[in-house]
Amino acid sequence: MLDMKWIRENKELVQQAAEHKGLDFNVQQLLEADNRRRELQQQADALRQERNAHSQRIGKLMQSANASRQQQGAEQQGAAFESPQWTEQEQAEQLKQAVAKINELLKPCEEQLLEAEQQFRRLMLEVPNPASPDTPIGRSDADNVELRRIGSIPAPAFALRDHVVLGELHGMIDMNRGVRTAGSRSYYLKGAGALLHRAVQQLALDYLLERGFTLLDVPLMVREEAMYNTGYFPAGTDSAYRIDGENRWLIGTSEVPLVAYYDNEIVDVAEPIRLTAATACFRSEVGSAGRDVHGLYRVHQFAKVEQVVFCEADPARSEAMLHEITANAEQLLQLLELPYRVVAVCTGDMSQKNVKQFDIETWMPSRQAYGETHSSSNVHDFQARRSNIRYRDAEGKLRYCHTLNNTAVATPRILIPLLENHQLEDGSIYIPPALRPYMNGLETLQAPIVPMEEAAQEQNGTK
Repeated sequence: MLDMKWIRENKELVQQAAEHKGLDFNVQQLLEADNRRRELQQQADALRQERNAHSQRIGKLMQSANASRQQQGAEQQGAAFESPQWTEQEQAEQLKQAVAKINELLKPCEEQLLEAEQQFRRLMLEVPNPASPDTPIGRSDADNVELRRIGSIPAPAFALRDHVVLGELHGMIDMNRGVRTAGSRSYYLKGAGALLHRAVQQLALDYLLERGFTLLDVPLMVREEAMYNTGYFPAGTDSAYRIDGENRWLIGTSEVPLVAYYDNEIVDVAEPIRLTAATACFRSEVGSAGRDVHGLYRVHQFAKVEQVVFCEADPARSEAMLHEITANAEQLLQLLELPYRVVAVCTGDMSQKNVKQFDIETWMPSRQAYGETHSSSNVHDFQARRSNIRYRDAEGKLRYCHTLNNTAVATPRILIPLLENHQLEDGSIYIPPALRPYMNGLETLQAPIVPMEEAAQEQNGTK
């Protein structure tokens, strides 16, 4: 959410941001809704003020009339009342009639105001955050700009197996039973597959804890307002799972509960607040039918270790933090010895809330392409405004924080490049040293010998 005063002063920039991000948003409709809301608010306030003034005057007149009655009653012992109390009584009755007429006018005005406020709120939730000046202009991920490549793409002399074949060979991945149990895009990880799944998460957590992050165990179900406050709603309702009969949703990232942790609070960001969590995440993947259906790339349930940062509302400061959290994710990929590239995400591939975004794509041999495995975003004060998260600057003035987020690691997607890039000719899988402490010291996952290979060995006299 952006400041309405700023929107009025920068309406062309806001409209341009919507066009660059491919969003169906008309800033003029918002401005008209805002004007209508303010006009109705002024009318309602004027009517309420007039009504209140009349009510106060009625009270004083009635009090004066009662006092006069009591005095005349004592003096005349029931004689007919004469001035001035009748005049006061009549004035009070006239004002009561005026109040009734005001209420008749106020009721439809308040109804129109409520409708105008709802329309204004709905449009405000659709306002895009303008991208940074150095964000590439583009329409899709095809227009993202590569910034750097790290690591060499393997070129073995043998035919590579994909991660599903490797997983089945080692008894690590069972897609068939996953689909049978939970439907499409579901899976089981077992044995070494489940260990790898846990190992990459713990490696990421240990790495971040050494760098000053605070670990939280967070709710996996959140109230709807948390999804709105972090900018995932209203656009992302189709990709989230709702708990029937409740105002709660399953998270697609722990960014939501991590940011919500400080909702409606004043925080100290003299030193940036760094939070992390390792959680299960859930996405319905609506709109991705037919895309990436093979294996573990796009599934309904996965796990993520997330980085979330709160800092001062200084673009230079949050820019530095964006590079810091991106570097953390890159270092983890280097520890996993995986080739990757970093891209600057273009406007058309960027969400409504982001000012600037980097994606990290890791080489996946089975796709013969880099596949997205990490994302870093700077959203400035977009989330903090919605969530009312503020801090006091050097002058003591309350300001909204800047917030940032990054995927330190997401699994099982990361298992795709991990298995495929580190496979050996016999189907064995090399374990990078950084993972070995979490894999009971294993240096290699030895491939089981299949019956055909055994027969070939016997025929050659090698067994």
